[in-house]
Amino acid sequence: MGDNGDVLNGYTVIKEGEAEILMHSSNTVFFNKAQVNNRDVSIAVLRTFVEKRKEEYDAMLRRKVKSETRINEATPSSSTMKETNIVDGEEAIISLDVTSNGLHQGKDNDTVDASHDISKKISVKVHGEPKAPKVLEALAASGLRALRYAREVDGLGPVIALDNDEASVKACMRNIKFNGSTACSKVEAYHADARVYMLTNQKEFDVVDLDPYGSPSVFLDSAVQAVTDGGILMCTATDMAVLCGGNGEVCYSKYGSYPLKGKYCHELALRILLACIESHANRYKRYIVPILSVQMDFYIRVFVRIFTLASAIKNTPLKLSYLYQCVGCDSFHLQCVGRTVSKNNSVKHAPGFGPVVPQECTDCGKKFNMGGPIWSAPMHDPEWVLSILENVKAMRERYPAYGKIFAVLTAISEELHEVPLFLSLHSLCGTLKCTSPSAEIFRSAVFNAGYHISGTHVNPLGLKTDAPMEVIWDIMRCWVKSHPVKVQPRDQSGSVILSKEPSLQANFSRAFASLSKAQVKKVARFLPNPERHWGPKVRAGRRISSKHVSLLGPEAIDILVSHEKETEVKETPHHQEEQNDDGVDEPKRQKTSHECFDQSS
Repeated sequence: MGDNGDVLNGYTVIKEGEAEILMHSSNTVFFNKAQVNNRDVSIAVLRTFVEKRKEEYDAMLRRKVKSETRINEATPSSSTMKETNIVDGEEAIISLDVTSNGLHQGKDNDTVDASHDISKKISVKVHGEPKAPKVLEALAASGLRALRYAREVDGLGPVIALDNDEASVKACMRNIKFNGSTACSKVEAYHADARVYMLTNQKEFDVVDLDPYGSPSVFLDSAVQAVTDGGILMCTATDMAVLCGGNGEVCYSKYGSYPLKGKYCHELALRILLACIESHANRYKRYIVPILSVQMDFYIRVFVRIFTLASAIKNTPLKLSYLYQCVGCDSFHLQCVGRTVSKNNSVKHAPGFGPVVPQECTDCGKKFNMGGPIWSAPMHDPEWVLSILENVKAMRERYPAYGKIFAVLTAISEELHEVPLFLSLHSLCGTLKCTSPSAEIFRSAVFNAGYHISGTHVNPLGLKTDAPMEVIWDIMRCWVKSHPVKVQPRDQSGSVILSKEPSLQANFSRAFASLSKAQVKKVARFLPNPERHWGPKVRAGRRISSKHVSLLGPEAIDILVSHEKETEVKETPHHQEEQNDDGVDEPKRQKTSHECFDQSS
């Protein structure tokens, strides 16, 4: 993998998957080990995308052939038709030589004997394959992600790595050379502002990857324009405090949606991000189709396909909803932004009916907080999820974080995709101040009541169900009757809920069908972190000190400090304290991050 002589002086070689990068201890260029899960999931999605594109290309050719065949069978003439079709930049030439209905035309267009036997000859010649997907990593940093894409995903075209930091671009170029001929032939690194680059290359990339340190909101408007029709936008957001309700006004200013605090806040963050991407896409007569939305570790990541169709924009209000959350019992209700009205075989769009809740909660009598709008349509494509999961299982040795991503994808594959948000069993019991039933017993009661229920990949204790809140509270009332609670003040939410008699008699007998297949097979769905201090690392350019112990761990800090001392000893001739003309000692000048990079190079 390149020259390991002077090049490695002062650098650490980091290997992930089939790619290797050189990292300097000065933290000039950002690298986050914890994002290996993020990169592995992205590679799995890309591999599936390449396969799906080929299937879509073949299906399009078959439709084209059938269409041309029907046209020629209905045409009373002998003709040789050549159709040139452009699919993602590649020419697919379909030649159809058809003699229809026994009719032959001469040069003078005279009809010859029509009693000849009917003969048909159809030949299809397809030249070229769908163009290899072109990938843009808009915020490349060290370039590890771009290198892994180029080396590990078969069938990809050029991979463009961008960064607005000169030191990062230099590091990326160095890493490209260090990874050999395959990387050099596929990966290109440029020093540019990602927003400007994407705006000047509209509909140029089949895959656009956004993985910023913080919020992606400032990149979304240009990103939705850079993706080709049917291409994929992969987007990460790490500002979870904002998206989960810690700073609601900031979330509204960045994403156009107001978050609410609740046990489902991480799924809410995913739906806020999807609604924001849809909003940006709609401005350019485009819309999104989510294929996978993941919450892992300390971030969320969504994978959406983008298409252009002005008439489809009318359906966007049907995919968005406002959220009402009770401040007392945490019950939540969704109000769709729009609706459709059918009249005389035509469908018209109209504003949604509201409000869906009264001023006070019918369960506990408290007020509601209102948030949103959020994406309330499915945020996964079940077919894609299963294909991605099969790919991961088939190539498990090529995924460094196989255990984690397999567990997450397994949990996602078993979710109720049509149900937005989820309940927390512990939150329900906390409201009533009662002992908690096991998840299996509660799921069985919901299933026996005639509703569906599943887990969620976001929270081990989360339960997705299509049962209304009235049914949920009736089940809990029946549970409390057999597991009494202490008397609580009358004004508390739990006391108000328990004061009502249940209209549904819950059946807590175990229902085998209520368990997921993973639970039956005892497949792990929620794994612990692989090591201590697993989380976001220090932003590039910041000096690492003892205050970062919570991020890096004391062992890592000790190693870095000792390394810095060794570096200072080696560099003292260049940075000794000097005396000015008056004989006064001048203080040491602190090196900038660029100077550290230049000297280490």
